[in-house]
Amino acid sequence: MTAGAPAAVRPRQEEWLPILELAAHEVFAIVLGSELATGVKAESETPSQEEFTAMVGLAGSLRGVVTFCCGASSARQIASHMLGIDVPCTEEQVWDAVGEICNMIAGNFKNKLIGFDGSCLLSVPAVVTGRAYRFHSLAGGESAQTVLLLDGAPLIIRLDLHA
Repeated sequence: MTAGAPAAVRPRQEEWLPILELAAHEVFAIVLGSELATGVKAESETPSQEEFTAMVGLAGSLRGVVTFCCGASSARQIASHMLGIDVPCTEEQVWDAVGEICNMIAGNFKNKLIGFDGSCLLSVPAVVTGRAYRFHSLAGGESAQTVLLLDGAPLIIRLDLHA
């Protein structure tokens, strides 16, 4: 190997993850006025409480799904901040808030990608509640996951891209 040999090309997963993390940090800072901390990146780490999982599909030139997962306490905190209220939110308001946060993260992520802005579309968010389920992406391509912390509680954000 010579000193002038080009370095190996980075896998796309390494390219997507910093953009996804930046998108999440910006959404939480702008919409909720909250700073996120970096958590431990563990594939198996999930919130210990009842889970809220929101999914937004990507279609067009970039195909896949953005998934946002948090515990019930974080979901209620997100809803309260979004609605600007200190009283408990209804279940429907919490679902809407978690779905909208995922939608904003997916949209911000998509808008940061050069060349995908007009040719990548987002689906309407879907929200799943409870712990008695497993998520299996059928995208069959690359995936990237990060764990960020909201007041010490884990938020898991995942990107699964179609092969």
